[in-house]
Amino acid sequence: MKILVVDDEKVIVKAIKFNLERDGYTVEVAYDGEEALKIARDKTISLVILDLMLPKIDGLTVCQKIREFSNVPIIMVTAKTEDMDKIMGLEYGADDYVTKPFNILELKARVKAILRRVTPIAPNGGENLRINTGSVELDYNRRTVTIGGKTVDLTGKEFDLMDLLVSNAGKVYSRESLLDLVWGYEYPGDIRTVDVHVRRLREKIEPNSAEPVYLLTKWGAGYYFKDVH
Repeated sequence: MKILVVDDEKVIVKAIKFNLERDGYTVEVAYDGEEALKIARDKTISLVILDLMLPKIDGLTVCQKIREFSNVPIIMVTAKTEDMDKIMGLEYGADDYVTKPFNILELKARVKAILRRVTPIAPNGGENLRINTGSVELDYNRRTVTIGGKTVDLTGKEFDLMDLLVSNAGKVYSRESLLDLVWGYEYPGDIRTVDVHVRRLREKIEPNSAEPVYLLTKWGAGYYFKDVH
């Protein structure tokens, strides 16, 4: 798998590259946003580690532009601690984030977890794994959702969230439960991460995101999926 590391601090890039290559990954590097976008467009990338503060084009803009042509998983890296920076990264399409200074072991664990989730695995050697529930179809090879006859491209975390809710239609999950089940028990983020991803999902799957019919809220309890036949 090929990982793109984007940061203008060459010492950090060198350290991340060294550690990821030791784990068997191929690593591409970029030191500014313009270079990052070119590599993301021209090469097949499995995951992007993207710094927020970049020369030429900032990380948020890079993330947004990548989302215009790719659903590659993106881990946003920021030296800032303000919650708004983290939330903005998620709003712009990042799947996860880490805050500098970070532990390289933590970053590698995030990389492995995300790549494990987005790598299609069909049981019993199957080549085309899909699940149909009424008007909704999940394609696990392409990691896409078809709903109401419309195919929707989702980011890694959006697909994981959709998978859990669709597979357990009608069951209400609290935001804390979703954070544990989709992001993992050791995820250092907060429950607003769930709200951001639910909002993004609604914008993609609902006829009118302001009046959802599939991904519903049980006030005071959490979120659940209602299949509409």
